[in-house]
Amino acid sequence: MKEIKNNLNTNIYYIIVWAIIAIIIGGLFIDNPRLSDFGWSFIFQLVLAFSLSMFLLLYPKKETDIFRISIIVLASIYFYSLFLFYPDTGSNFILLCFIPALSILFFNSKLFYFTLCINGGLILFLFGYITFMNQKPQYSYLEQDLIGNVLNFIASQIIIYFIFYLTNGRMKKQQLYYEQIQQSERLKTSGQLAAAVAHEIRNPLTVVKGFLQLYEKDNSFSTNQKRNFTLMIDELNMAEQVISQFLTMAKPEQEKLTELVDVKGVLQSVTDLLHSYGLLHDNRIELKVTEDCTISANVIELKQLLINIIKNAIEASNYGDLVIVTAEREKDYVVMKVIDHGKGMSDAEVASLGTPFYSLKSKGTGLGLMICFNIVEKYNGKIEFKSSKNHGTTATIRFPYYDRTKLFR
Repeated sequence: MKEIKNNLNTNIYYIIVWAIIAIIIGGLFIDNPRLSDFGWSFIFQLVLAFSLSMFLLLYPKKETDIFRISIIVLASIYFYSLFLFYPDTGSNFILLCFIPALSILFFNSKLFYFTLCINGGLILFLFGYITFMNQKPQYSYLEQDLIGNVLNFIASQIIIYFIFYLTNGRMKKQQLYYEQIQQSERLKTSGQLAAAVAHEIRNPLTVVKGFLQLYEKDNSFSTNQKRNFTLMIDELNMAEQVISQFLTMAKPEQEKLTELVDVKGVLQSVTDLLHSYGLLHDNRIELKVTEDCTISANVIELKQLLINIIKNAIEASNYGDLVIVTAEREKDYVVMKVIDHGKGMSDAEVASLGTPFYSLKSKGTGLGLMICFNIVEKYNGKIEFKSSKNHGTTATIRFPYYDRTKLFR
């Protein structure tokens, strides 16, 4: 019973649910020996059937854990009431065996294991009740082969678990495949963008850079003016580096130029650079780095990555908020975190991060994070965002740890 996503699925869902309700009502009113006395057991089943039907009909509008648990609990109670109230009907025991299968329809691992454990405990209690409370004559079909029925129940639970295991594994593979498709589309778009604009941007940059280099060697300019020319040339080099990133995304097979990078030194340099930017909004950056955080990467690209992430954290923070930047070793990884306490994002917004031209800023292009995702992937790292509305965001970046001592062995 996967979440209802479109009108076609909704219509199919309601057709199946109404068929189930019709079967339940038919079972209650057609040739039911308890219908004649209309006792408390029949009324109890009637209330259960009505409650279960209402939850099933309302579920597409309320796809919450409470509704899922309520449907499983009501269905379980209903099946167990059939078993207890109609001991002569052997097929009711089969229904008890397949109660955990109901939770598979919701594709929820916790709900499945919860249902599997609870049902196993209830069955053991039920067999104990039948055995020690002298109820065997009423359940003759169980009494004839009690051990065999117990083994059959265990076998049915194993089969259900195996079905869930395969189904859940396939769902995870499909999710991974979907994420890979998204990443491929992101790289395809960025590649097309790179091919379209790189040449057009590089031409004017080359002209400007050439004139600046010429002025830099001209003795008619003062030392301070030459220093400014040098600074402008450095910034143009940075712009060319960004363009190269686009070309790298267009041609990911390009050779990686890596070096041994001390994460602490890079983070200190980046936070010092962004310190004055944070003060514009009264945001202070707090840096916490443990020793021996070494990775293999390109320093310029790593700085570009961290500047983007920390700058975004500052811009998302409220006036006067603290932005926390940490780095530490976790087994074979160096883990960097950028934590802000700003406006946060919804799950849908987090899922769209890194998509070209998707940005939560009024004047943003989304290209900055797209490049960040590419840099992280390039050096076998991982990046993830955890966020909730009005509770801030935590950006976690993982890179494989590089042991310095390997260089001297």
